Amino acid sequence: MTISIRPTVPADVPLLPPIEQSAGELFRTVPELAWIADGDNIPPQRHLELIAGGACWVAEAEDGSLAGFLAAQQTEDALHIWELSVRQDQQRRGIGRAMIGEAAAFAREQGLQALTLSTFVGVAWNEPMYRRLGFMVLSPEDCDARLQDILRNELAAGLHSERRCAMRMHIARVAAA
Repeated sequence: MTISIRPTVPADVPLLPPIEQSAGELFRTVPELAWIADGDNIPPQRHLELIAGGACWVAEAEDGSLAGFLAAQQTEDALHIWELSVRQDQQRRGIGRAMIGEAAAFAREQGLQALTLSTFVGVAWNEPMYRRLGFMVLSPEDCDARLQDILRNELAAGLHSERRCAMRMHIARVAAA
C-alpha cells in the first residue's frame, strides 16, 4: 500500500480520533499503562486549532483512507509534536518516520531549531523509537519553561513523572543560497 503525507484539513478531523484510539490500544500490552487505552483522545476543537496553525499532517493511502496523523504546533524556536498516531494495522511500515520527516522539513523551512515532544520512557513505540529517529532525552534541567510546563500538566493529568520525558531533535538549518 502506497502512503502519501499531506497537510491535515478540517474535513479529516472526524477520522483522527479512531486512529488515535487504535494506536492507543497498544498500551494494553503494558499493564501499568493499560488505562491509557481508555483515555480521552484529542478533542475535535483542539485538532481544528492545531490544523489552523499549519503544522499537522496525515498519512493517506491510495484509497483515501487515513493510516496516521501528526499534530504539532510551532513555538518560538521549535515545532512541538503533541501527537503522532498510526493505526495498529499500519504500524511498523515507516509511516511515523515519514511524518516525523515531514515535520522536520517544515521546521527547517520555518527556520526553527528543533522538534520537541513528551513521551513515555521505556515504552518501545515511544522514547526508544524517537531515539532511533534522532531525538535525545532532555534532563529536567535541560527543559525550557515550555517543556517543563508540559510535563507539569501531564503530571497533573495523572501521568507519572518517572514514566515521562521530554525529547528534542536538533534541526540543521538550510544554508542560504
